[in-house]
Amino acid sequence: MASVRKKDSAFENIPSIKAKTLRINLNPDIYGTFAEIGAGQETARHFFRSGGASGTIAKAMSAYDKDFSDAIYGIEEDGRYVTQARLKTMLSHEMNLMEERISREKHPERLFFSYANTVATIDFSKRYKGHGWVGIRYQLDPNQKEFDEIILHIRFKQNEARLQQETLGTLGVNLIYGAFYKYHKPRKMLKYLYDHIDKDTVEIDMVNFNGPSFKDVDNRLMSLQLIRNDMTDAVMFGPDGNNVLPAAVLYKKNILALRGSFRPVTKVNLDMFEKSHDIFIRDPQVDQDNSIVIFEITLSNLKASGEIDEQDFMDRAELLCSLGHSVMISKFQEYYKLVEYLHNYTKNRIGLTMGVNNLVDIFDEKYYRHLSGGILEAFGKLFFKDLQVYLYPMKNTETGQVMTSNNVKVHPRMKELYKFFKYNGKVMDIIDYEPEIMHIFSRDVLKRIMNGEEGWEEMLPEGIAEIIKKKKLFTRKDPKEITATK
Repeated sequence: MASVRKKDSAFENIPSIKAKTLRINLNPDIYGTFAEIGAGQETARHFFRSGGASGTIAKAMSAYDKDFSDAIYGIEEDGRYVTQARLKTMLSHEMNLMEERISREKHPERLFFSYANTVATIDFSKRYKGHGWVGIRYQLDPNQKEFDEIILHIRFKQNEARLQQETLGTLGVNLIYGAFYKYHKPRKMLKYLYDHIDKDTVEIDMVNFNGPSFKDVDNRLMSLQLIRNDMTDAVMFGPDGNNVLPAAVLYKKNILALRGSFRPVTKVNLDMFEKSHDIFIRDPQVDQDNSIVIFEITLSNLKASGEIDEQDFMDRAELLCSLGHSVMISKFQEYYKLVEYLHNYTKNRIGLTMGVNNLVDIFDEKYYRHLSGGILEAFGKLFFKDLQVYLYPMKNTETGQVMTSNNVKVHPRMKELYKFFKYNGKVMDIIDYEPEIMHIFSRDVLKRIMNGEEGWEEMLPEGIAEIIKKKKLFTRKDPKEITATK
């Protein structure tokens, strides 16, 4: 890796795009290809214009025609070209050509890379603003057998194709530069992707780091950084810990979402999921094979003492992934914003599973004072869609009464509004709940765990207590211990 760092100290504090491309061009070891589809050769153009590109660019191409693209990279069975699968095919194909055509004996110090993007810019109707996949596969050591790889998905917010092309070119330069010179600081590298780019011009809603240089990087934590850095409103990761694109996972699906702190996930959380899921899939409008369940945590739920505790986040993620669930982290404090977001990707049935206390909060006017239409505007966005609320009961600790949709107490001014939604079937009670576990609350379990008390184990789903003990979760370790944040 020494070859990346040598001959470059003079450029250390030069932030311009030209300086970045020139630094790479003047490094005699960095050598690779550019394959850009859909928005022109915007990234390669920067390298050509800065000078010295012959020492960096082995090939730059843009296979616009689908037949040409298919002849080079193969035929896409689903007919879609702006996909992660297509990007990976491009990266693999171009890197294989580099290895085949550039002699290692002749160039023993060369650091190969293949940069690619497949993008759809804004269409003429301007209804779809465009999106794309951008990635780089590369090596930091010429003897490196396994390549490093960074892949991200972007959504354009600009209303002109030319502006989107310029943004893409700048982003591409930032990605290549960061891959070679900021790889040891992946969290900061994400911020550097926006060098010379306004955040209101493009959204990065997925990123994955893979390869030997990123073996200690947890992509779930990188996903969290996208939210923290205001790069996107919501991110998702699957049970395997890899980040997934929300649009790809949610597209035209029936969605059941459960919001909670899951700190830790308890038997009540699991009962809420299982019972509401049973109701959800029995709905005639729901195709079980085209459905997905999401455990959603809001950013505000991740904050402890005003700051996000990354170790605490990782502990929650560990448990939810162990149960085989997909997890969404969002900035949507209000439910209507979550529903609006989900409806960007599907027009099918959406179900929200919540407790009685959450339903009471939904009917609290103070959460909607920032809206010109107040609570009526929020409810129009929340319930106008094909939405169903599955309500889990709560026992009143003082009276012992079980609270359901039939006896829940909302503000007097909200009673008639509540009745309207209740009697129009938007709220459905979960009636086959487990009454013997209603006393369980995550905050009480967490307190017992942190205080080293006993008896909390039976409050959690099977296997969860063992994971907490084995990995010492929720013990307030210093977040700096997480290698991926360094």
